Amino acid sequence: MHVAVFTHPACLLHEPGPAHPESPSRLRAVLDALDDEQCAATRRFEAPLASEELLARVHRLHMIQSVHDAAPKQGTAYLDPDTAMSAGSLEAALRAAGAACAAVDMVMQGDFQRAFCAVRPPGHHATSDQAMGFCLFNNVAIAAAHALAAHGLERVAIVDFDVHHGNGTADIFRADARVLYASTHQMPLYPGSGAASDHGEGNLVHAPLPPGAGSAPFRAAFNDHILPALERFAPQLMIISAGFDAHRLDPLANLNLEAEDFAWVTRQLVAVANRHGNTRVVSSLEGGYSLNALREATLAHINALAEP
Repeated sequence: MHVAVFTHPACLLHEPGPAHPESPSRLRAVLDALDDEQCAATRRFEAPLASEELLARVHRLHMIQSVHDAAPKQGTAYLDPDTAMSAGSLEAALRAAGAACAAVDMVMQGDFQRAFCAVRPPGHHATSDQAMGFCLFNNVAIAAAHALAAHGLERVAIVDFDVHHGNGTADIFRADARVLYASTHQMPLYPGSGAASDHGEGNLVHAPLPPGAGSAPFRAAFNDHILPALERFAPQLMIISAGFDAHRLDPLANLNLEAEDFAWVTRQLVAVANRHGNTRVVSSLEGGYSLNALREATLAHINALAEP
């Protein structure tokens, strides 16, 4: 099975600063993995620019305008101590959000069953009114809202296995029963949210993991909490926040997953999609700050996405 890959050279032009972990080299590592002879068949498509209409389904207009206004013509502008913009950042962020929506359109039209967005900046920390945590716009949230509005879906699942809790995604949809948000993440760790007791309106499933946790607790969190919730929800579309910073090599966190764990979880999510969502899966890159881990985990993820 071919996997549609949405990307754009503009996503390499987002430069948060020479010492910033969210560097262009991350995307180069991902693209290297996609070019690996061991990678499943992919077909690349150019990520379009997201329109204001798409962004405004999840972000307030003043927030969208503030990101536009902050974009510098040269140098670096900081939205918060962790979140920076360069001259190329605005286009990169618009392409990242546009990629996720274009991927939704493609799988909904049946042209491809699986799609991966090789983009940056990541998105899952961006809330309805604040860019934060390396994130400018919330790519997966924008994609989910687009699936609901443009394709008439009634049940969209977002599964986030980034090592950091996707506070922005959870906050955007916590009162919207049409979207199930499920997350494994290290706790304690930035941004400090995602407690197991936080269920939203019954549509949030949080399975935090302690520092040092590896394969067994990670898989148990899915088997015991997330996969049963997904089966009950029966999503018509599966969206994945594919962060690979829970890998044991990642410098910003302390979980101990291997590439095979990302392959395993991807297979579980594909299986749910096969049962309930006409095999439709859209995945979008979030975190991951070890280049070797990014290559390994991306290769494992794409190969699992390509399985029937």
